[in-house]
Amino acid sequence: MSDTRTSRKPRTVSPSAAPARTPQPATQPAPAPLPVPAAPDWPSRWHLLIPASLRNTAAHLGLWQNPTPLRPSDHLMQTLAVLERYGWCRSLDFSPTGRMCIRGAQTFLEHTGHVTPAARARAVDYMQHTLTKVTTMPFHAWNDLPQRTFPQVTHLITTSATHARTHGE
Repeated sequence: MSDTRTSRKPRTVSPSAAPARTPQPATQPAPAPLPVPAAPDWPSRWHLLIPASLRNTAAHLGLWQNPTPLRPSDHLMQTLAVLERYGWCRSLDFSPTGRMCIRGAQTFLEHTGHVTPAARARAVDYMQHTLTKVTTMPFHAWNDLPQRTFPQVTHLITTSATHARTHGE
């Protein structure tokens, strides 16, 4: 007894009879960027008392949970969120009432582990690059000018974050 399934030839049709298929590009929408975390709460007393090196060692051992450091573009947007939550000021990194300047907000995020020193430096580079279109002064000196307003600071940070995001950072 022979197996008829193995002896059959596949059926074929002439190329003109087969429906024409146009290859569909496999385009999927780009994934939406992750939402930037809101401004963090002020760190607890324990967080402020424990040195960063000890916190990092405890995190390595699984005894402490450090926040995930952000890339420069997200760090800039979180800096803006900190300024909106705690308030913006001039001339002081941290005012007695808890307000912060741009550099103070970045320092706050670095000390709480939300940004690495390298990512913060890249974010500062993007801000300085954005400011070179207007002036040559450092961003913290530009922040302290008496005529500076918070909408101008917001524009600087969002423009810098957009520039960093277009460069993949």
